Amino acid sequence: MFDEKPTLKGERVTLCPVGPEHAAGLYELTRDPEVRRLTGSHGEFDRETTLRWCATRAEHADRLDLAIMADGDYVGEVVLNELDPDNLACNLRIALIGPRAFGRGYGTEAITLVLDHAFATTPLHRISLSVYAFNDRARHVYEKIGFVAEGVLRDDLLWGGERYDSITMSVLRPEWASRSGVLA
Repeated sequence: MFDEKPTLKGERVTLCPVGPEHAAGLYELTRDPEVRRLTGSHGEFDRETTLRWCATRAEHADRLDLAIMADGDYVGEVVLNELDPDNLACNLRIALIGPRAFGRGYGTEAITLVLDHAFATTPLHRISLSVYAFNDRARHVYEKIGFVAEGVLRDDLLWGGERYDSITMSVLRPEWASRSGVLA
């Protein structure tokens, strides 16, 4: 479904297919303690593993990994993954590189570009995501874009000795079409 790996241009960001040239940025992103907390990422990634990961993203037709670039600099990634072709559904994941990228509208624009692309060029009906209950900034962005909260996974994350809920949210093709004008 994601055979083509497009470059999508907005006013603030350009999304381009992840490749080896993005490995240093992704490595920095995965090392930032605040980004790790916001994404619930417990795993450790070394430079070589990150480079191999970035180098293989184009090979996967069941996912779309895009680097978020602003003024020529890597500021994060946005990903459509966990494709369920039988139900025309997938997951969305986004991570920004940290405080230098937070609050600048990069995430909002990146998600909007990806949703426009996905609903205009694929038969997808549902795109979902999970966000931790403590991440008010992200929840606000998702709701503003059009995601609807569907439920809570209680105590889904154990971080720093405490447990946190995650909220499942989604946007459906007809909802996106009515908000954005993208054909249903």
